[in-house]
Amino acid sequence: MGVKGFVEGGIASVVAGCSTHPLDLIKVRMQLQGENHAPKPNPAVHSLRPALAFQPGSVHQVVPPIPQAAAAAAAAPARVGPITVGVRLIQQEGVTALFSGVSATVLRQCLYSTTRMGLYEVLRQKWSDPNKGTMPLSRKIGAGLISGAIGAAIGNPADVAMVRMQADGRLPAAQRRNYTSVVDAITRMGKQEGVTSLWRGSSLTVNRAMLVTASQLATYDQVKEAILKKGVMRDGLGTHVTASFAAGFVAAVASNPVDVIKTRVMNMKVEPGAQPPYSGALDCALKTVRAEGPMALYKGFIPTISRQGPFTVVLFVTLEQVRKLLKDF
Repeated sequence: MGVKGFVEGGIASVVAGCSTHPLDLIKVRMQLQGENHAPKPNPAVHSLRPALAFQPGSVHQVVPPIPQAAAAAAAAPARVGPITVGVRLIQQEGVTALFSGVSATVLRQCLYSTTRMGLYEVLRQKWSDPNKGTMPLSRKIGAGLISGAIGAAIGNPADVAMVRMQADGRLPAAQRRNYTSVVDAITRMGKQEGVTSLWRGSSLTVNRAMLVTASQLATYDQVKEAILKKGVMRDGLGTHVTASFAAGFVAAVASNPVDVIKTRVMNMKVEPGAQPPYSGALDCALKTVRAEGPMALYKGFIPTISRQGPFTVVLFVTLEQVRKLLKDF
């Protein structure tokens, strides 16, 4: 029973992850909007300004200094919505760019989602009331927190690789990492940045996974049970889709702030001998809020909910069908 739960959860997760990958990629690009756009002052330009001041008989005019705040505002691109991000991505990088990092998504789902889905099923079997066949909401949340944390810790290297591969196209050509696959990404990160870089942002990944798994799986089970108990619908596609959308919405609201910080910490480029842009999750959160305002933590929320909805529906509908196919095994 235990192994079958892992297999069922793994198959459903890979199908859901691959089918919604373009939405996840757009979400990542939106979460990185507005990051590190403030221009660095150019000493050479400033040193020329006194020489350009007006002199009698000279044709030169005084060049007023440009305030740094105004320069930063001028350099920062306007924030755009998910449709614009998607259209620009296709125009600049081609249709295939929508599936950048899909190999990392497959590996991530095989490691992270297979573990969390399988563990949740094991805990549900152990903690359910043997007479009623259900367990209280508090235990569902507890099972989600535990299974999400363990799954995230195992899948973090694939998560880092996925974020970097999805974000690579937004960098100037000279700064791109150009990973050819998830294996290439993980191998190069281990060699160039050390093995510990594979667990960069792991505390955020674990926190996000705990929130997502607890809210997603517990909400799905709770809503599904309520629908069946009240006789609103029978146990079929309509019930599964309704419970899935509810689960996706709750998971998106709960996890988006952590997801934004996780994306930025994982994607930051650390030059040898230089200070990293962020010293950790809290530093990233504070810098993001100070520079871009509190609502920056909900950047990419529309594509997040647009992805979480379909992802959760595909995940649970596929899961229910796989369970039917494997019920005799």
